Amino acid sequence: MTSTASERRAFAHKINRTVAAEVRKQVSRDYGSPQLTKKRGGAHQPLPLTEVAEPVDFEEYVSSHAPGVEPGPLRQLVEFPQDDLELLPLDKECTTLEPPLPEEDDSLDPRVRDALAVYTDDWLVIQRKYQRYSTTYTPHNSERQRERRRGLVKQTFELDEVAAAERQDDQDDAKRRSVSLDETPRGSWASSIFDLKNSSPDALLPSVLERAAAEDMDRRNTEARLQGRHSDLLGLYPAPDEDEAVERCSVPEVPKEHCGQRIMVKCLSLKFEIEIEPIFGTLALYDVKEKKKISENFYFDLNSDQMKGLLKPHTPHMAISTLARSAIFSITYPSADIFLVIKLEKVLQQGDIGECCEPYMVMKESDSSKHKEKLEKLRLQAEQSCSRLGYFRMPFAWTAIHLLNIVSSVGGLDRSDPDSDSERKGHGTWNERKKKGFERMSIGDEMCNFATFRPATLTVTNFFKQEGDRLSDEDLYKYLADMRRPSSVLRRLRPVTAQLKIDISPAPDSPHYCLSPELLHVKPYPDLRVRPTKDVLEFPARYVYTPHTTYRNLLYVYPQSLNFSSRQGSVRNIAVKVQFMAGEDPSQALPVIFGKSSCAEFMQDAYTPIIYHNKSPEFYEEMKMRIPANLTDNHHLLFTFFHISCQPKQNTPLETPVGYTWIPLMQHGRLRTGSFSLPVSVEKPPPSYSVLTPDVQLPGMKWVDNHKGVFNVEVTAASSVHTQDPHLDKFFTLVYVLEEYSFPFRLKDVIITEANMEGELKASMAALRGALLDTCVQFLHQLLNKLIQLIIYPPVIAGQIVNLGRAAFESMSLLVNQIHKNLEGNQDQHGRNNLLASYIHYCFRLPTAEPAIPPTAGTQSYDMPMQYATLSRTTVRPSSLHLSRSKSISNSNPDLASTPVSPDEEVQRIIGSKAKERSCNRMSAFLDSVALFSVPTRQITKKVKLTSPVTNCKRVILHNNFITHFDVLTFISFPCHE
Repeated sequence: MTSTASERRAFAHKINRTVAAEVRKQVSRDYGSPQLTKKRGGAHQPLPLTEVAEPVDFEEYVSSHAPGVEPGPLRQLVEFPQDDLELLPLDKECTTLEPPLPEEDDSLDPRVRDALAVYTDDWLVIQRKYQRYSTTYTPHNSERQRERRRGLVKQTFELDEVAAAERQDDQDDAKRRSVSLDETPRGSWASSIFDLKNSSPDALLPSVLERAAAEDMDRRNTEARLQGRHSDLLGLYPAPDEDEAVERCSVPEVPKEHCGQRIMVKCLSLKFEIEIEPIFGTLALYDVKEKKKISENFYFDLNSDQMKGLLKPHTPHMAISTLARSAIFSITYPSADIFLVIKLEKVLQQGDIGECCEPYMVMKESDSSKHKEKLEKLRLQAEQSCSRLGYFRMPFAWTAIHLLNIVSSVGGLDRSDPDSDSERKGHGTWNERKKKGFERMSIGDEMCNFATFRPATLTVTNFFKQEGDRLSDEDLYKYLADMRRPSSVLRRLRPVTAQLKIDISPAPDSPHYCLSPELLHVKPYPDLRVRPTKDVLEFPARYVYTPHTTYRNLLYVYPQSLNFSSRQGSVRNIAVKVQFMAGEDPSQALPVIFGKSSCAEFMQDAYTPIIYHNKSPEFYEEMKMRIPANLTDNHHLLFTFFHISCQPKQNTPLETPVGYTWIPLMQHGRLRTGSFSLPVSVEKPPPSYSVLTPDVQLPGMKWVDNHKGVFNVEVTAASSVHTQDPHLDKFFTLVYVLEEYSFPFRLKDVIITEANMEGELKASMAALRGALLDTCVQFLHQLLNKLIQLIIYPPVIAGQIVNLGRAAFESMSLLVNQIHKNLEGNQDQHGRNNLLASYIHYCFRLPTAEPAIPPTAGTQSYDMPMQYATLSRTTVRPSSLHLSRSKSISNSNPDLASTPVSPDEEVQRIIGSKAKERSCNRMSAFLDSVALFSVPTRQITKKVKLTSPVTNCKRVILHNNFITHFDVLTFISFPCHE
C-alpha cells in the first residue's frame, strides 16, 4: 500500500528535512569566529565549517609571539626551560690499547698539532634535559606499545563493577527461583540468600559527619589520587602510523673510521714436492675492472723451523708482529672482478727464474731415491745462497683466487678452474633476500656480498712461474682478466706444483689478537704473546666520503721500472735500496720502514726483488713507511741502486753502488706524492742535495742517459694529516703561517709577506671550490674548524684586523652546498646531511680563546679585549680595519657604536640595529637558519623553509650566556636555499 503526500498525517508535514551540511552552513552564517570578528572591527564574517583548517605552525607562532608579550600561566609552554641545555663531554672510544699518536712529543708541526686536537679531543654534546619526554626519545610505536602493556596492572572501573553486579543479580534470581520455601529454616526466601548474622559490616567512616576545611579536603583528595597511580598514563593509547609521526629527530651517528665488508684469510700451510729452501708469500686484493690494487700487502711465512734457521744470521730478531699468518681485508665496493693475488718469493741465487723453478717442476718427493744426489746438491746450493745472499729476494711464482667463486653458490670452485683444486668445507651462499629475487640473473657487482658467506678451506695447487719481463701490474691485470675466460692462455703455461692451504671466511665483528695497519693492538687483545692477526689497510676502488677520526700517517713507495740499458759497466743484477732520510748523513736513515715477515718490526732500509741479468728490470714491490710527525725540507727518500754479485769472487764486493736519486718529501709546505720519472746520478749527490729535486742540473755531476728520467716510482700516502690536495694544502699552509706569524714564507713562486697575506688567503679560500670533494670530506672537521675560527676571530696582520668573515663564510657555504648536492643518499628524513649533523652534534667546538696577536715591529706589545665577531650585512665592507678603530667599533659590524664585551650584548645590539632591515643576502640566510633549532626537542616532518626572522636566533644564542653550536653552525646540516 502506497502513501501519498496528501495522505500524510498532519505532524509529518512539520518534520525538518534539512541535511547536516546545511545546518553547519547556517550556524557558520549566524555565528562567526570571535577572533576574526575582533580583528576585522566586529564585522560579521562567517567561517565555513565544511573546510578543513590548517593546524597551527608551532615554530611560526613562537617566532611571532615573543614570550614577554603573553604573560600568564601558559607562558612556560611558549618559553624554553632555562635549564634544558647543558654541555656534556663524552669520552671518545679508542679501539686500540695504545692511543694512535706520533712518537714525537715536542714541537709538533702545527698541521699535526691541529689534527691531533681533532682526533683526540672528547666529543662535546649538547644534552637536552627534557628531551626524554618527547616521542623522539621514546617513540610511541607498536613495539613500545606492547612493552607498555606488559607492565600494566588490570584496572577495575565502576562501569565494570555495575556489569558484574548485574550478572550476579541474574544468577541470584535464578537461584531464588530454584530454591523452595520449605528448605529455608525460617520459612523466608530472603534467608537463603542473605546470611545477616554471619555477614561482616562495612568499615566505619568516622570523618563523615566531621567538619573539615576545604583546603584540608583538597589536600587529602590530592594525596589519595597520587596513591596507586599508574606511571604510564597513555599506555593504552593506540600507536599512530609511522608515516604520521609528529616528531622525527634522529640522533646523528658517532663519527668513526670507514670500514667495508671484511673477510678473514688464514694461511694454513705451504708445501712443495721438494723442500730445499725457504719460500715467502704475499697476499693482496686487486680489482681488475678498476685496474687498481685495493689493499696493501700482507706478508706471511709458512716455512719450517729448519728452513728459517738458514736465514738466522740475517734475521737475528723476529718481532711477533711479523709472524702473523692471518689477515683481515676490507672491501668497500664488492665486485665480481676482485681477485686475491698470491705471490711467492725465494732467496736470490745464481740463475734466472726459469732455472730456479725447474727443480720444483720436474722433481717429486717420491722420487727422492732416484734424485738423491741432485737433491743434496740443490740443498747445498740453497744453504750457500741463504748464507751469502739471504738478505735479497727474487720472484718465484704466483697465482690468484677469484673471490666471487668463494661467496657464490653458482660459481663454485671446481677442478677445471685454473687457480684452485678445491677442498672445501662448504659452499658460499647468497644472502636470503638476494637469493629469492635474483637467482636467475647474471652475476654482477650488486650480487656480491663478502659479509655473509659460508667459510671455505681451499687448497690451491696451481702456481704460475713469474716471467722476468712481465712483472708489472699492467701485465698482472691482463693475466687476471684472461683467467676468467674458458680458453685461458694460462692453461698452456707450465705450472709450479705446490699446495697452499688457506681458509677464507667472513671476519668477526671484534676479532681477538688483531693488529691495526700501524701495528697497534686492537681491543680485545688478552695476551700480547699470541700470534697476531693483521688488519690490512684498504685502498678503496672509488671515493669514500667519510671524515678522518684517528691519527694515521703512512707512506707507500712503489718502484716500477728502471732503464740502465745505456749505463756502462757490469750492471745486471740490480737491486734498489730505499731509505727514509732525515738528513744527508748516512746515519740519519730513519727506522720507519715496516718489516715484512719473520724479521724486525721496523727497518732502516728495504730492497726490491732482483731479476737476474736484467739491466732494465720491472718491479712490483710495495714499501710501507711511517711518516714522522715533524717533516722538514731535509726529509727525503733516497734510492740507491746496487749491482749484486751472485757468484762469490775474490776482490769483488757483494754490493756495488751504481746510481743514486732522491725525492724531497716536503716542498712549499706540501707532502710530495704521485708518480715520478727521476734521473739517476752515477756519483753520490753533493752536499745540500736534499732541498733540491734531481731534475736540477747540478754542476760536476754525471747522470745516466744524459739526465733523462730512467727510474719510475710512485709514492702515495694514507694520511689523516697531509691532504695531498693542492687547494687544501695551500689554504692550511697559509692559515698555519698566519697562526705562527712566520713571515716571510715561500709558497712556490710567491713570497708570502704581511702585505699580500690577506689577498693570498682570500684567494685560497675561493680556490677551495676546485678541491676534490672526497678529500674535503676526509678533512671536513679541520676545514670547518679553520673557517669558523676565521669568522669568529679575524686575524691581525701588521697591526690591522683583517676581515675574512665573508670569504670564509662563502667558502663554508659552498662546501655545504656541494656535500648536499653530491651526497644526497646520506641524508635523514629532514634533508640534513649526516656528515654535517654528526660534526655539529659531536665535534664542533667554538673557539674559546682569541689567537695570540704578535706585536708590530717597533711598537710595544698590547693586549686586545676579546671580541665576538659576527658577519656584516652590508654589501660594502673595507678589507681591513685599523687597530685603533677596532677598539671603538666592532670588527665585523661598523654600525655598532662600541665593541660588545659578550655575545649576548652583541646579538642584542644586532637585533636592535637591524630591526628594520630585512636584506635577503647570504648572511640573512645564515642567521635565519639558526631558527630551525629554536625548538630543540622538535623537528616537524613538513619541509621547513629558511625564511624566519633573525630574531629567532636570539633566544637560543642568549640562552646559556655563551655561544653554542646554534649561533654559527646549525645551518650547515641543511641544504642552502638561495
